[in-house]
Amino acid sequence: KNCTQIKELIGKIMEKCLKIREYLPKYEQIKNILENEPEANYILQMAAADIEKPLVTGEFNEEMYYLICSLTDKCWERIHTGHFSEVSLDVRKTYTLANYYKIFYLLCEGVSQQQLMRCTEILDEAILIGCTQELYSKSDEFQNQLTEFVSEFSDDVSEIPLPIIEEVKRQDYKCDIPVLDCPTVENFRTKCFISEQPALLLNTFMHWPAMQKWRDLNYLFKLAGNRTVPIEIGANYTTDEWSQQLVKIRDFLRRQFTETHHEIEYLAQHELFDQIPALKADIRIPDYCSIHSKNSCSEQVSIKAWLGPKNTISPLHYDPENNLLCQVFGRKQIILAAPADTSKLYPHETEMLCNTSQIDAAQLDFERFPLAAEVKFYNVTLQAGDCLYMPPKWWHYVRAESESFSVSFWWS
Repeated sequence: KNCTQIKELIGKIMEKCLKIREYLPKYEQIKNILENEPEANYILQMAAADIEKPLVTGEFNEEMYYLICSLTDKCWERIHTGHFSEVSLDVRKTYTLANYYKIFYLLCEGVSQQQLMRCTEILDEAILIGCTQELYSKSDEFQNQLTEFVSEFSDDVSEIPLPIIEEVKRQDYKCDIPVLDCPTVENFRTKCFISEQPALLLNTFMHWPAMQKWRDLNYLFKLAGNRTVPIEIGANYTTDEWSQQLVKIRDFLRRQFTETHHEIEYLAQHELFDQIPALKADIRIPDYCSIHSKNSCSEQVSIKAWLGPKNTISPLHYDPENNLLCQVFGRKQIILAAPADTSKLYPHETEMLCNTSQIDAAQLDFERFPLAAEVKFYNVTLQAGDCLYMPPKWWHYVRAESESFSVSFWWS
């Protein structure tokens, strides 16, 4: 009986490895990225040919694996030499590709718990340090398959069950801007986009699976607990005490949602859905994001995740693009100000914080900032199922009144 079970397990592992292999790139799909990288071109061309060979249980091409490791190490050194912004995108993409192949060879070697965790760590490095944008057509599928593999064959469950976030009782909304109930795309275009009018949109994404799934933190733990993400630590990013760390999602969830007396941590403005495509299946890009100005040819929508406990704060700031902020669970208090009042909002003088005000919008100090008395501020309560549209360069201050998960969509 045990032999039969072992054979069945080996069969499942082989099946998953074959599935993952299908989503690794063919050489023709990536050779343009490698044009100026002869060593990487040589190694990855060999790797692409090697994985086409029949897959045999326990077979591990050690020589090919070490070549791949050598390539990832050299790319890592180049990425960490000099300023990150000056690193060629092709070098970062090569680093990601090499790590994809590295993961596959590790899975061929074995699928112990330690090995699976190592594979997810390598994947996160490939995403966070490398570059997955415009990599090849099946890059997302590769990440999805690997995530499913790890979920199926790991015993990664929280020792102490995480809470299911209770639905916050809906309040009569406080809103100083127009409120539209599930407007058509054309209504949104004329009433909001063209006129650059912020608005609270109701009942626009109640069909998302995320609305039910994400309140169960055990679901997030199971799907992404071993993944590494950047976390903000401290009240807000303008203070000296503020910092960032790379942490496992599992540790972040435990500290912020089950334990007390921890400093506030915030998974803020992170492209979580590029890193974990399986989560992206729980949401939909709103049709409103398909509207573009005449001067824009960009069709890219940037999706950001905002997950944290009560009292996370984003200080008064603006973004350069259109912004739809969708509240999946929890409630947030938002204070808005128009771009026309920018000169009265005392932006920081440093280049890094030039889009952030020195004013605490929740506690206005007119003695320090007298011009702020001339600014018209708009208050909005954003609740689960609501969506806030903010045109480009509209100032906004955001504070979570409860545990909260929001998703923002930015587009030109």
